[in-house]
Order: sequence, then structure tokens, then C-alpha cells
Amino acid sequence: MGCMPAAQMPEPTRAFEKRLLVALWMLCGLIAPLRAEEAPPVAQVVEAPADAPVGPDQVVSRSKQFRVSGGDSLVRGSVTLLAEESKDELLKLTTEEDSWKIPVKVVLSGKSGDPLPPRTVSMRLWILEGVPQLQIDVHLSRGIDQERFKRAVTAAMLYERALRDRSGDALDHPFFVPPWLADGLREATAWSLNLSDRRLYEALFKQGGLFKIEEMFAVGERAFDEMDTAMRAAFRVSSGALVMALLEQPQGREGFRAFLNEVGAYEGEMPVLLRKHFPELNLSSTSLAKWWALQMANKGGLNQLTDVLTIRQTEVSLAEVLRLNFRDAEGIVQQKPIDAWPELADLDEGERVVAVRPAAEALVRLSYRCFPSYRPLLQEYQQVLDAISKNQTDNVAARLASLAETRKTMIERVDRGRDYLDWFEITRARQTSGAFDDYLQLKDRLKDRPHRRNDPISDYLDRMDRVFYREQEAPLPGGEFAFPGE
Repeated sequence: MGCMPAAQMPEPTRAFEKRLLVALWMLCGLIAPLRAEEAPPVAQVVEAPADAPVGPDQVVSRSKQFRVSGGDSLVRGSVTLLAEESKDELLKLTTEEDSWKIPVKVVLSGKSGDPLPPRTVSMRLWILEGVPQLQIDVHLSRGIDQERFKRAVTAAMLYERALRDRSGDALDHPFFVPPWLADGLREATAWSLNLSDRRLYEALFKQGGLFKIEEMFAVGERAFDEMDTAMRAAFRVSSGALVMALLEQPQGREGFRAFLNEVGAYEGEMPVLLRKHFPELNLSSTSLAKWWALQMANKGGLNQLTDVLTIRQTEVSLAEVLRLNFRDAEGIVQQKPIDAWPELADLDEGERVVAVRPAAEALVRLSYRCFPSYRPLLQEYQQVLDAISKNQTDNVAARLASLAETRKTMIERVDRGRDYLDWFEITRARQTSGAFDDYLQLKDRLKDRPHRRNDPISDYLDRMDRVFYREQEAPLPGGEFAFPGE
């Protein structure tokens, strides 16, 4: 999108842009169907009422930490297994032994077909005779959403870590597990189990991310609840990249375990707590953002040594990047090619900086994937943009002309190399080897019998595709249309 820097946009405009970006990904088939998850609520310390619901039957889990009541025996057993599985996944991720002290009660209520409550999974912190006890309430109107329940169990484990060594007055203030941490731990687990989608990481990386680090840290319970499914998918992937990056630091597991012990009761700024437990990392606002972007690129399968763009792909990306932002008389932002730089001369320095910043930031992202010989050119373009922003433009035209000539020469060399290889194949090859026959046959079979997904989002996207290609529609009387197959 990149019409103006995120820092300069009004909040409604930024929110609209984020949602539009996610909608475009969905139309491209990048986002798999994801069900909405609920935010882990702020755990409030309250006294347990005398009539706290406890079912007549109760199942105790393998580790004896989870006590499940309500529902029938089959559902109780399934929930117990899911709780222990969630706990095992968290312990494996942090490489530690089980040392719990506070039990977690899981109360099942309702049945299939009952009206939906505001939350099907919720968590509370009770004080029973001065001893903290966590409780997860699960409503069975829609069965058990495994990922949502596992997320609640993960949050409960984090609360338990913060509470296990506290008593008395230390329990008087609210405890809170930030949504980015609960989501990030679940996404890191999914990645370790090969259940995550690399395309989401790559899409986020290409767009420069939908969340800044400080925005992600600032997301609370209410803001998380108000996110739609697509935005939650972007938030989860962003959070997972950050958690995995922390775990991959030197002594990352030890630092991360200490961080988890403290985060539930922490009330200060999150970067300060991260600096405390990851001293090897210089967690300035800019370095953390760059490091996070590199992690996103890595998880998206973008190996900087091998997975790079070709020269032609780099040229296409560079043409898209080298655009300046202009604001017309009505205040509407428009983009123009970099050759329009003289139009910035009459603006003040702040406006010039705003005009060139999107291109400068996009050049940094492109440098991670561009063809290696283009990196000096990207650096030169960065210097040109800096000179334009400072209105030091005596030799800008000559530098841009030189860069354009260099790019033209590189394309010509690629064409000559390709032509030579074509000539070599035509003049030296006397017969086909047949080495690719199986591949060509498979390609033809796949083309004749395309695989179509039948989930609701895929059906919706198929219908949208037919809307954009109306030549395939059959007109009906009255100006209506019938889609093929309907």
C-alpha cells in the first residue's frame, strides 16, 4: 500500500490500510481458514463464592495439575488429554521440567445447541483459603475448539508461573499475560510441529509487517477481542516470529524461562523487561525491529544466501519501490516515480522526509532478497533519497541517470547470457533426453484435474473470482447472472 509512512497516518486510516492489506492476501489465497480465538482475559484476584460450580464427577490429569469437571466422561477425558498436551508442548518449547505448584480447575458447562455465551472459553483466578487457584470455564455449545482451549491452557500456565511463589499481599494486584506472548507461544509450538504456513511469514515480510513492535506490545484484551480473523492471523504470526527470535538468542532458553517467570506480574515497559533477560541483544527500538524483520524473512523461507530474486524480478520490485509520495491540494496522497523528485524542492524538509520515507524503508526490505549485484545500487538509491530529503540535489539527476544505465547494462547481459544458452542448446542438442517426460505428464494431469478445496473461504474466493471475470457468467432474464455450476 505504502502511500505514506505509518507513523504519519491518522489511526482510522492505518486501521483501514491494515484491513485492506489482509483482504488482498485472502483474495490471493495466502491466508488459510482460521477460526477466531479469544484473548486471555486479565486474571483478577477474587474470593471464591460459596456456590462455586463443581460437578459430581471429576477427572484428574496425568500430572495431577488439571482437575476437569462437568460434561460427560468422554468429553472430560478428551479435555484432560488436551490440557496435558498443551502443557507438554510449552515445556518442550522452553526445555524445562514440570514443577507446578498451583492446580488448574477446568469446568465444563452447557451442551451442543445451547445459546452461545459471550466467551466459550474464559479464565479466572480464585483465592481459596488464601491459596490461588486458576479456573478455565469451557462452554460446550460448539464443542471443544482445540486451539482456543490450548491457548487458554498456555495462558494459565504463564499465570501459574507468576503466582507459584507469591502469597499474602503479593496477590493483591491484577496479573496479566499479554496477548502477543500467549499467541506467540502457540505459534512457536505450531512452527516446531511443522503446522504453520510459511506463506504468511513471507507475505508479512513483503508488506513490512502489519504491526510495529510497540503496537504489538500495546495490544490488550479489548483490542485483541476487536480484531477480525485475518488481523488475528497476522498478529499471531508476528507474535510467533518474536517469540522464536527470543528463543534463538544466545542462552535464549534460560533468558526466556526467567522472562516467563516475571512477565505475568510485570507492570512496566516490555522492552525494559526484555533487556533485563536478554542482555546480549541491543534492544533499541530500531535494532529490535530490524532483527524481527530478519526473523520474519527467515521463517518465510527466504534464505539470504540461496533464496534470492532473479535480476528481472529484482528490476520489477525496484520499479515498484522507487516511488515518491506527493500530497495534492485536497490533501490526498499520490505516488509518482522517483524522476519526479524536482517537484519536492519547494516543500519544507519535514514534508520531503515524509515523501521519500516509504521508498527508503522498502529499499531496506528489498535488500534482503534482491539479486546480490543489486545491493550496491540499492545503497546508492538510499543515498540519493537522503540527498533529496535534504534538498542537496546538485548531482541527483546525474546519479539517477548513471544508476539507470547500470541497470540497463545488467539486463542486457542477462539477455545475452540467456541467448547464448538458447543457441548452445539449439546447435548442440541432437535429441531430447526424456528426463523431464514424467514431469511434463504430471503437469498435464494436474492441469486437466485441478485440485479444488471445499472449505467455506475457498468457496467464497471462487465466487469472488467469478465476479471479477464476468465473461464466464451466463446472463439471466432481468439482468441477473448465474455462475457456472449454480
